[in-house]
Amino acid sequence: MLDPSVLHHLSEAAVAIELETPDMTLNIGPQHPSTHGVLRLVAKVDGEQVYDVQPVIGYMHRGYEKISEVRTYPQIITLINRIEWVSGYANEIPFLVAVERIMGLEVPERAQYIRLILTELTRLSSHLMFMGSYPLELGASTPLMFALRERERVLDLIEGVTGGRFHPNFNRIGGVKPAAGAGPSQKKLVQDLPKGFLEDTRDAMDRVLSTSDELEDLIAGNEVLLARTKGVGILPPEVAMAYGVTGPNLRASGVDFDLRKRSDYLPYDQLDFKTAVTETGDCWDRWWVRLVEIRESARMIKQAVDQIPSGPLQAKVPRVIKVPKGEIYVRAENPKGEMGYHVISEGGQVPYRVKIRSASFNNISILPHILERILIPDIVAIMGSLDFVLGDVDR
Repeated sequence: MLDPSVLHHLSEAAVAIELETPDMTLNIGPQHPSTHGVLRLVAKVDGEQVYDVQPVIGYMHRGYEKISEVRTYPQIITLINRIEWVSGYANEIPFLVAVERIMGLEVPERAQYIRLILTELTRLSSHLMFMGSYPLELGASTPLMFALRERERVLDLIEGVTGGRFHPNFNRIGGVKPAAGAGPSQKKLVQDLPKGFLEDTRDAMDRVLSTSDELEDLIAGNEVLLARTKGVGILPPEVAMAYGVTGPNLRASGVDFDLRKRSDYLPYDQLDFKTAVTETGDCWDRWWVRLVEIRESARMIKQAVDQIPSGPLQAKVPRVIKVPKGEIYVRAENPKGEMGYHVISEGGQVPYRVKIRSASFNNISILPHILERILIPDIVAIMGSLDFVLGDVDR
């Protein structure tokens, strides 16, 4: 007769052997193109735990940099707002500033304020899309309706000025597009914004601020969302900086870095606003930073609307744009992070080289680190919190 303690030990060993599971390679994706691009994850899992993930990108490679080298500078403006289509207008700004600085152009102040207002409206459009889609990915459908309602108002404002919702192509080298039908003498007058735009924008920003409070009530009080995001997908600040993560994802990890405060590509120094920074760096913090940025962008737009000066819309530029020999790198704080252009000109109508630094590429480079030793359901929560666009990754 075996000792009872020995029997207990043997029974525990039998259970342990029974519960052992073989490692498995799990293919997640590639997803359909309508889901903001195509991404495939090759995950190695042990039961429900993920211990290695390798992202597979490049399904939508479009070769923007090489195409830019065989296009004229005005044609490139049309091209690059399609890199990250949720933030189309904002993509144009750093490229324009780079070209204008090589040419030595001084952009009129009114044109700069118009660019700033439209850039922040684009930030609202991008963040409101996140505010609707991220809770939906975690099972909450109601915030989508609130967020998309306000996003439509924002897109209506952008469309009213530019004529386009996603790909406006409103900027011009040296300024912004004059009003349709405006003669040479009229271009120096205030003919750029549709009638009632400033008042409509103030009203829309008040609605956005009110909706941000409603979104906070809906999401911050949801126990399921809190459980799925609090303490999940923590990104330490040193890791974020090592991988080149920027934008809200970096600030959620406690790094106070905002190019609107550090660069002079637009007149942000004339506005009073705060940089949203949190410390934990988890999924919840990444959501919270974007909520705060929605409120700050709405307040910034109201300030810019009140301060916008009168004056011309464009600097004096030749009919055929020829950029002198030069080299420059200009970066901007896009909705998803740093967007930069390294432009090299050898003179002429087309650039010699263009290198694009897009936000989403660096922001998803942390996936092998941040998806390690998590549970399979947390993959969705973590990836959604990073807010990337695959067209931007596969540029």
